[in-house]
Amino acid sequence: MSAPLWRKRTPGQDAIVFMAWVLALAFVSWTFQVMTQDTIWAFVADAPAQVVDIGSRMLPPAWSFMGELWWPLWETLNIATLGTLLGVMLAVPVAFLAARNTTPSARFVRPLALLAIVGSRSINSLIWALLLVAILGPGVLAGIIAIALRSIGFVGKLLYEAIEEIDPRQVEAVQATGASGAQVMAWGVAPQIAPTLAGISVFRWDINIRESTVLGLVGAGGIGVKLEAALGTLAWPKVTMLLIAIFATVLVSEWVTAQVRKKLI
Repeated sequence: MSAPLWRKRTPGQDAIVFMAWVLALAFVSWTFQVMTQDTIWAFVADAPAQVVDIGSRMLPPAWSFMGELWWPLWETLNIATLGTLLGVMLAVPVAFLAARNTTPSARFVRPLALLAIVGSRSINSLIWALLLVAILGPGVLAGIIAIALRSIGFVGKLLYEAIEEIDPRQVEAVQATGASGAQVMAWGVAPQIAPTLAGISVFRWDINIRESTVLGLVGAGGIGVKLEAALGTLAWPKVTMLLIAIFATVLVSEWVTAQVRKKLI
């Protein structure tokens, strides 16, 4: 008698897997049709020629335009830095309220803190900037607050998770001395999360440098204002110079972040 033939699946399971693939492919095909129903394929076919045309207009860069970019770059750095500082200041208490081991009420306060974190993370900084420009008017202030509101969710989430992972024995040791609640936080919790908070803050600042470069497109200050003006007037050599300046700024911020994180770690 021959040995039974081994099969990974039964015939019924193979049929189910096959039908699952068919349904998945049908769903992908349907979603592609929905996404491209308004696409003008003649424009798509002409895209390579447009890329070549615009690329030829962008070169050489308008190097003389760099003299007008120092102040917008300084504004961009200020937006990112001040926005990060404000966001961290607001995120720290929210993180303590969200962490299970430090919240005063797991039933009422913690859900509100988590809602603030989720709300901040779910709205892009560009959308925050649009809302704030409508409320506060155009300018750097709207950009700073937009970056801060976006940073609360990022910093708060990572920080409250770090607070929940602290060593409880250090906290118990401080409590055993008869320390008050504030002293326990200052000497039992804060020293354990300080390196994490510093690392998160620097990482968020690096992200905010990138995000602040485009806030000017909606009137929230920074180099994005120049970029929007250059794009609006089809000044392609200036656009190239702006892109080079933005790339250099992000590159420097990446280097600074790496150096700071190296010192912290």
